[in-house]
Amino acid sequence: MTQSFDTPLPPPKERRRLRELGSLTQAQLAARLGVSRETVRAWETGRSTPSGRKRESYGKLLASLATVMPPAEVTVPQGPEPAPVLTVSLSKAAPNPEPPTPTPAAALTPTQAFDALYAFCAPALVRQTYLLTGRRELARESVEQAFQVAWQRWPEVAVDPDPASWVRATAYEYALSPWHRFRPRYRHPEPPPADASDRALLDVLLTLPPPYRRTLLLYDGVGLGLPETAAETEASTPAAASRLLHARSAIAERLPDLAEPEVLHHRLAKTASTERLRAAKPPTVRIESERRARFWTRAAIAITVAIIGATALTLHTAPTRYEPPVPPGETVPGVPPKAAPGTLSTAELALRAKLRAESANGPEKLLPEPR
Repeated sequence: MTQSFDTPLPPPKERRRLRELGSLTQAQLAARLGVSRETVRAWETGRSTPSGRKRESYGKLLASLATVMPPAEVTVPQGPEPAPVLTVSLSKAAPNPEPPTPTPAAALTPTQAFDALYAFCAPALVRQTYLLTGRRELARESVEQAFQVAWQRWPEVAVDPDPASWVRATAYEYALSPWHRFRPRYRHPEPPPADASDRALLDVLLTLPPPYRRTLLLYDGVGLGLPETAAETEASTPAAASRLLHARSAIAERLPDLAEPEVLHHRLAKTASTERLRAAKPPTVRIESERRARFWTRAAIAITVAIIGATALTLHTAPTRYEPPVPPGETVPGVPPKAAPGTLSTAELALRAKLRAESANGPEKLLPEPR
């Protein structure tokens, strides 16, 4: 009997939703199918489609996930992994435990979709940003700021193929801004971690240049592929690989125990999970985002009104006809220039003395003399 491998597969977005419904990460699904995580990512984004036995196995696994099996039945029995501490995962984000239909996400309101994204991304993202900056308050502020921007631009973020990456990139950009050094409360370092090994790792991370630190965190911490890391850091793939190798060698030079990438990955996850970092509630972030939007809208309106008023005042007070400027003085031919005062003559000196000798009430009344 000939076995057919033309197993029908759902659309790429539905494949990802089914995986998240079963609480599986891309790495766990790849381990079940015997492929790499990049291959699963390509299947879920539509860049490629499996064929042959891989297609049949993939189709059967998705069909089993569609029956909404309990998480214990679909979890790979490989022991606990610390990766979810740093990985932004949207597993369990499906609002309905019902069998998947072509349009389950369309029933979500914008508020529900935003709250779901925040609830499953913010905790891990705060820990990532802490490793990136070494500051707890700045990590929380960066994540809240990123989600406030995401809520203001939600129509754009909602249709993004990977909204978690969109928010993560915004949070990283805010956290690594050089302007924070001028803020009074960020001029002094925060208390370091209590554990000596965590303290040593964080010290080494903070000595790396920000682009190298960000590349290392995305690749060895979050677990992105090299092309995805290069795209998120706005660098070419060779440049991202060079930054990664430089960061690894710097860490291995000071901490030889972390020379292996797998060991470094687990230590990053452990260091991040040690800190008790909590993000604000989703309603708080939405309310603050709307408040800031109203403030800047009113400020823009006030500035516009001020400009219109200044323009109107200028038009009202401006002259209605042309007034030529006063030309500079010119020398008239034939008229001698006014002589400067010189030394007084004898008659002028006598007159001045006589005038000074007169009384203060003025000269006497002069009468004409008869002839």
